Amino acid sequence: MTAYTVLLKLKNKAEACSEKSQTDSDWNRTWYTANPDLTQCFQNTVLVWVPCVYLWLLAPFYCLHLYCHDSGRIHMSCLCTAKMVLGFLLASFGFVEFFYILLERSQEIQQHMVFLLSPIIRSMTVILALCIIQLERIRGCRSSVFLFLFWVLAVVCSLVPLRAKIQLAMDEVCTRISRKPRGAERFTAKTTVNLVFNLLQNPCPVKDASFLSKILFWWFTGLVVKGYRTPLAAEDLWTLREEDTSNKIISELQEDWTAECDVSSPEAQEKALASGAALGSRLPDQAQLLRKLQKEQSSGFFLFRTLVRKFGPYFLTGTLCIIFHDAFMFAIPQVLSLLLGFMRDEDAPLWKGYFYATLMFLLSCLQSLFNHQYMYTCFTVGMRVKTAVMGLVYRKSLVINSAARRTCTVGEIVNLVSADTQKLMDFVVYFNAVWLAPIEIVLCLFFLWQHLGPSALAGITTVILIFPLNGIIAKKRSKLQVKIQMKFMDGRIRLMNEILNGIKILKFYAWEKAFLEQVLGYREKELKALKKSQILYSISIASFNSSSFLIAFAMFGVYVMQDDRNVLDAQKVFVSMALINILKTPLSQLPFAISTTMQAVVSLKRLGKYLCSEELKVDNVSKTPLGSGKKNGTFGWSAEGPPCLKRINVRVPRGSLVAVVGHVGSGKSSLLSAMLGETEKRSGCVTVKGSVAYVPQQAWIQNATVQDNILFGREKLKTWYHRVLEACALLPDLDILPAGDATEIGEKGLNLSGGQKQRVSLARAVYRKADVYLLDDPLSAVDAHVGQHIFDKVFGPKGVLRDKTRILVTHGMSFLPQADLILVLVDGEITESGSYQELLGRHGAFADFIHTFANTERKESAIQRDFSFMKLTFGIFGLLIFSRGDTTNTNLQNMEPVTEADQEQVPEDLGKLTEVDKANTGRVRLAMYKKYFKTIGLAIIIPIVFLYAFQQGASLAYNYWLSMWADDPIVNGTQIDTDLKLTVFGALGIAIFGTTVAISICGIIASRQLHMDLLMNVLRSPMSFFECTPSGNLLNRFAKEIDAIDCMVPDGLKMMLSYVFKLMEVCIIVLMATPFAAVIILPLAFLYAFVQSFYVATSCQLRRLEAVSRSPIYTHFNETVQGASVIRAFGEQSRFILQANDRVDFNQTSYFPRFVATRWLAVNLEFVGNGVVLAAAILSVMGKSTLSPGIVGLAVSHSLQVTGILSWIVRSWTDVENNIVSVERVNEYADTAKEASWSVDGSSLPLAWPQKGTIEFMDYGLQYRKGLELALKGITLHINEREKVGIVGRTGAGKSSLALGIFRILEAAKGKIFIDGVNIADIGLHDLRSRITIIPQDPVLFSGSLRMNLDPFDTYTDEEVWNSLELAHLKTFVSNLPDKLNHECSEGGENLSLGQRQLVCLARALLRKTKILVLDEATAAVDLETDTLIQSTIRTQFEDCTVLTIAHRLNTIMDYTRVIVMDRGHISEMDSPANLITQRGQFYRMCREARLV
Repeated sequence: MTAYTVLLKLKNKAEACSEKSQTDSDWNRTWYTANPDLTQCFQNTVLVWVPCVYLWLLAPFYCLHLYCHDSGRIHMSCLCTAKMVLGFLLASFGFVEFFYILLERSQEIQQHMVFLLSPIIRSMTVILALCIIQLERIRGCRSSVFLFLFWVLAVVCSLVPLRAKIQLAMDEVCTRISRKPRGAERFTAKTTVNLVFNLLQNPCPVKDASFLSKILFWWFTGLVVKGYRTPLAAEDLWTLREEDTSNKIISELQEDWTAECDVSSPEAQEKALASGAALGSRLPDQAQLLRKLQKEQSSGFFLFRTLVRKFGPYFLTGTLCIIFHDAFMFAIPQVLSLLLGFMRDEDAPLWKGYFYATLMFLLSCLQSLFNHQYMYTCFTVGMRVKTAVMGLVYRKSLVINSAARRTCTVGEIVNLVSADTQKLMDFVVYFNAVWLAPIEIVLCLFFLWQHLGPSALAGITTVILIFPLNGIIAKKRSKLQVKIQMKFMDGRIRLMNEILNGIKILKFYAWEKAFLEQVLGYREKELKALKKSQILYSISIASFNSSSFLIAFAMFGVYVMQDDRNVLDAQKVFVSMALINILKTPLSQLPFAISTTMQAVVSLKRLGKYLCSEELKVDNVSKTPLGSGKKNGTFGWSAEGPPCLKRINVRVPRGSLVAVVGHVGSGKSSLLSAMLGETEKRSGCVTVKGSVAYVPQQAWIQNATVQDNILFGREKLKTWYHRVLEACALLPDLDILPAGDATEIGEKGLNLSGGQKQRVSLARAVYRKADVYLLDDPLSAVDAHVGQHIFDKVFGPKGVLRDKTRILVTHGMSFLPQADLILVLVDGEITESGSYQELLGRHGAFADFIHTFANTERKESAIQRDFSFMKLTFGIFGLLIFSRGDTTNTNLQNMEPVTEADQEQVPEDLGKLTEVDKANTGRVRLAMYKKYFKTIGLAIIIPIVFLYAFQQGASLAYNYWLSMWADDPIVNGTQIDTDLKLTVFGALGIAIFGTTVAISICGIIASRQLHMDLLMNVLRSPMSFFECTPSGNLLNRFAKEIDAIDCMVPDGLKMMLSYVFKLMEVCIIVLMATPFAAVIILPLAFLYAFVQSFYVATSCQLRRLEAVSRSPIYTHFNETVQGASVIRAFGEQSRFILQANDRVDFNQTSYFPRFVATRWLAVNLEFVGNGVVLAAAILSVMGKSTLSPGIVGLAVSHSLQVTGILSWIVRSWTDVENNIVSVERVNEYADTAKEASWSVDGSSLPLAWPQKGTIEFMDYGLQYRKGLELALKGITLHINEREKVGIVGRTGAGKSSLALGIFRILEAAKGKIFIDGVNIADIGLHDLRSRITIIPQDPVLFSGSLRMNLDPFDTYTDEEVWNSLELAHLKTFVSNLPDKLNHECSEGGENLSLGQRQLVCLARALLRKTKILVLDEATAAVDLETDTLIQSTIRTQFEDCTVLTIAHRLNTIMDYTRVIVMDRGHISEMDSPANLITQRGQFYRMCREARLV
């Protein structure tokens, strides 16, 4: 129509916009008609002005926003140019229309100026929109929500007049085409084009996606398609947005947390404490303790407050979305009520039915969109919280002091960053339900009151009865889960961490079963608590599954019994049922939200307690240019215990060499720790000038290349680097290593010998070029010859450190004369100090000691070359190939040098040792599901499925019964047989009381078996497995993956089964009502399956990638906690923090798309579900004449649940599919190579075997891998009973391989070993290893009592244990401990010195007292005096035993019966020491080098 025609029509109805009397006729035209339309006044004013007013009102604020946020100018594109051209065309059309009306029809419009203004307002608004487009381009805004909403509003408002004009044209059968374009049609065309243009923004990634792409998650489609075509790899994933990176999150949060911690302990408390000090010494102690307890209790709240400040504002946007979601959710039952009213009204026009159906569809779609925007926001916040907490915990682990560190093990810290962060992430998702669920419940009951009157109170009563039950259950579960289950889980993880760290000792001593029992003990207690928790949870779920029936039964029952005239029609029944179904969501969420909140509170307390634990004080050491020294210092490892150092007064001149000597446990290492600021300073002061480098007594080696370990973050200076390697005697080792200094060192230096580890640790310090060097007995693990070389080249007067300040803890007497100052420590005090000559001249304890041991030491001043050079070296090569599929059991001990032919076959990753945690590809194999269900058993699974089917069948029956009841005719205002109907309804409802307990029990059965299998597979793996598998990978399996199998898989299965059956029920009901719906439901089902198949492949792979990238985080945490003192000493905290950030960010790059994938699927599938709603409603309207209101109400009210059901099926199926990956990952180690069986059935081995201790090698050969040269070649040897045999040889000669062969750490390649005539290959490993004993080079203790460390099986009496301690020279020390034998050893035995740990290992051997004893350089960490005592103890106590000693000091084996000289895997010489010297062979040359001859 032309503008002129419009004006003519308006002239006839001039009063329409002004006269109130026309209101009724307007409504008759708009609503009460079969052909609805809006008035011309409304169409040409309100509908034109609404989008214009929106733009003009909000434009100033939006321009201000753009002015404040500049992202850089965007170049003019073709798309932008097209927008501008179209915009100017439309604006010009508006002006043309304005002038036409003004000039041609001026008389008709005098009374209606509004119609003249509309085109000009519209044109000016379009010009404003074009200006905003240009401003957005200049300010770098790629996607505009503001303009998108304007164009949508403009299109919607233009469609109504367009439709009216089309309808008018059809009514008048007008074929005339107007000579000029109509304003409304032009505006519709323009806005539609602009809307399309607005959607054509770059859809990936989210930063550049359009608004519509963001709300529908279309920007993610590219990754889903890519994941469907080929399995995703890490490089396919997007990098994190800046706001999600660790650096951005933690840098800001750290400041807030520091400020929060400062506020939590105000100076007022300090002043109060200071003023109380005058009252006596006890009051401040009590006040301090009280303050500490208060701080621990409130620390969780402080952490929560900090997180809220940081993430609260973004979280509130999600909260706004969930409020909109709830508004739409409650609008749907009201529209359903109107639809059912329409079905009952025979005279109602059909268009109203279609209108209600469409409105219901639109409301459902909007509900879905807002719900998933909320979930997206929550998961994003959860991800950021995880990053923040991990960062804070990691940073804390670098500054925590020794006392606090001993209260939390590595396993517990790993639990903080795995289990507790997960609890916080769950809390973020469900927190809003805590306050929103009660509001939703109140609204539901309010609307129910409107429909059923006071009868709704019956529903309230039912809710009130259900609530306390679930409140009690939630509280009980929280207590079980947190206080009991988590406690045992922490204990289990801690123990597993120690088992993995000390696995070599477990294998040597055959202690696997003892520790297996301990782990299973923790596991059983954990599962017992889990079982109780799951039973309670199942009761809770059962009450919720039946809650809708109970509420309906109570309300309908009271309603019909109250008055005969209270009839249940379709409108009352199904609107009430729709409201009850809404009510179920908050009812089910509330206890879960409360439970999650309770768990999060406990996790916050745990995290807060750790984050508020005591830190190392900055003033422990003051940096000053005056020099290095201590003044009247008293130090302790904790604030409460006895001091470890007392009255320390020492000043070290710059550039001097200070030697610190003393017995085991005298405080030598503590002295260095005090200089580093690692101990609590109680009095005095410590000053250190310049930078510090530190070499710990037990070398800390990273899982990195040799070069990376030495450079330790510094730039490589080639000349200096080579000089350091030469000085630290590492060049011969690098020549032998497969990839030289690019060879990867295993975790904790597993593939290096003790001497090599110590030299790498020393090289790291030397390379640093520091001012002060603190050297904690770095020469203990190396042979005397190498020790002398290092002293001369590094520490000595001509060494590379000659101008540096060096404080050297040592047991080597030969080095003392060259020291500028010697400090003698006894029980934490410096008893003597001075130069060597000064101390000798005083004739004190030091002088007596020197005179006693000088001869021994002098003889050994230049002992044989370093035997440990090649130890464990060639094993890297053997292991590398083994890790690529070989099944030979290997250990990284001596091997022959690699030949040129072998080297040619070496792959590019030659120096690689550890296996990265790999991700499988594709969907989870069916075998994993079979494995899981097989562990449960078919006899339990089938009844469960039948139970669910029966439960859903009963639900279908009672719903159908309700629809029949609703359709009952009303006679005289009443319905007949209401009592009977109510009884049948109640009987059918009671039948739905199924139980989910069975699935919970099944889950526990499966998880118990899978954990047992994992534990057995790991413990039965050979040493080579542990040397190439980082402990983080294994800990990840025992922590996160087992936790998922415990809880996530059964919960997912429970949910999935119930919702799958519920979906079947809905489809059956919809098909019963409208069989034609099958035409729509079937294609929708195929679409559902199609989209789901796209998603699952991507989701599973993302889950795997996320799990794989999680392991390096734990490994890095583990490594950092153990080497924190070294990292602090070198000042490398910031570099390690950056590495931790990178690992966390890498993990989040796969976690972010993983949760977005779920949202992408849910949004798409819920549109499918909304399609079912639309189909059911439209088909019901079409079949109005044949369908009863009852069946329509049943079909539509159930179809409304489809959206939620599909969403939950997706979520639960995804959870099952993703978490079944945990079964896959736990099962990975089932196929790795295993050791021989621990015991052989039907073995006839005598209990007292071996009685004599004879050992016979018959043509024995040993190799590290098939195809490699033998490491031991044709060894034929007979060792008699009670014989003492020393084994010596150059590096890589095969000394240690003999010991490994005897213990079957490596299996024979050929030949046999007989012990007392029994072939050791024919007996079980435990039968063998438990009957012979080794004292290893690295002393390993486990957390637990001292007695457990000596006798884990409790096979010996206390008297025998004390006797062994006395012989090991530990009785005095243990007797002085408060708990004696029950003294708790900390993780790794850290609360004992290295020498004391070595003596505990000796006590173990003395307690076992087997007929065969192997010593592998067992006295490296003890002082000379203790070494002499140990040697004498071995000679006396093992006099009637066969002793094999891999010699460390040649003088210790000079009185042995025989000496075996190994050379390149052969026995080159074998005789008594005296005879070998007279033969002047290889042994003679070694003795000559050691100046023993």
